[in-house]
Order: sequence, then C-alpha cells, then structure tokens
Amino acid sequence: MKHRHVNLIRVFRSPLDHRQGRLQAGNLVIPCALGRSGTSHAKREGDGASPVGRFSLLQAFYRADRGPRPRSGLRLRPIRHSDGWSDDPKDRRYNRLVPLPCATSHEKMWRDDHLYDIVIDIGWNRGPIRRGRGSAIFLHLARPGFTPTEGCVAVDPRMIRRLLERIGPNTKIEIVG
Repeated sequence: MKHRHVNLIRVFRSPLDHRQGRLQAGNLVIPCALGRSGTSHAKREGDGASPVGRFSLLQAFYRADRGPRPRSGLRLRPIRHSDGWSDDPKDRRYNRLVPLPCATSHEKMWRDDHLYDIVIDIGWNRGPIRRGRGSAIFLHLARPGFTPTEGCVAVDPRMIRRLLERIGPNTKIEIVG
C-alpha cells in the first residue's frame, strides 16, 4: 500500500516514564523508547537524553543482509562493515559517518544486535556541528520491552518499515519535551 509522505512526525514522552513515549506519523501511532535520561533542551554528549526540538530526517541506512531494501522517500544507503559514526568531540569528523578502523571514539554501524538493521539519521547537531552537543541521534529499532536508548528514538522492529513509507525528503521529526 502506498502512503502519502507526512510533513511532521511527533514524538511525545510518557508522563509516567520519561524514557518511553509514542511516535505519531499521520494516522500511525506507535510506542517508542527514548533516552535513559528522558528528553533535554540542553543535549550534551553522553548525557543519555533525547534532544527536544524539530529536526530534518537526513537519510536512512539499512542492513541488506537482514531484509529487503526499505521503501521510503528518504535517501537510502546499505550499511557496510566499515561504517562507523564519530562520537569523539575532539575528532574533526565528529557526528559524521566515518570509515573503520577509526582511531578516535566511534560507534559501529554494523552491529551484532538488530538495533541498527534500519536506522534513520535525525539531523541533530548538524548545522553547524557543535562539539560536545551530542552525536549519532538516530531513529532505530527498539530493544524488547522498549528499554531506554543513549539518546535516540527507537521503535518496534515490526513498525519501522511502515514508518519509513510515510517519510519523504521534507519530513521533519519533532521531539516534544
């Protein structure tokens, strides 16, 4: 089924547990996990908070060995074994995709768990990039029980493809504080 792209995805934190919430994309409403520190208006590297604000969705990455290419209006790129993401504020490539091996602190995009089987890059701290303000803020797959993330938004693996179909090149995500 073809869906129209939504202009805005909204993420609301739960009043009962600030580390969980719900994501709304048009008529699709799904539970989500948020950062272990809830949400923050003053996001910092390593604070475990999901940043509050409205952001672009820049592109999506996917593991080609773990399922078919998703359908989306976003630019899609397969994840490679050599893909990392710099989370070292001292690295000139901070908050960017980097090739592995990488001498500075980074996150591996090719993971043994399934969290990054599909990853949407949320445009947090991108224009301009400010060192120490947080990196690798993604929309990715949730762990069982929607346990908290390090600052990302995570959704049920069974729902990510339905969500991606609704995302176009102009779709924004708003994380409400």
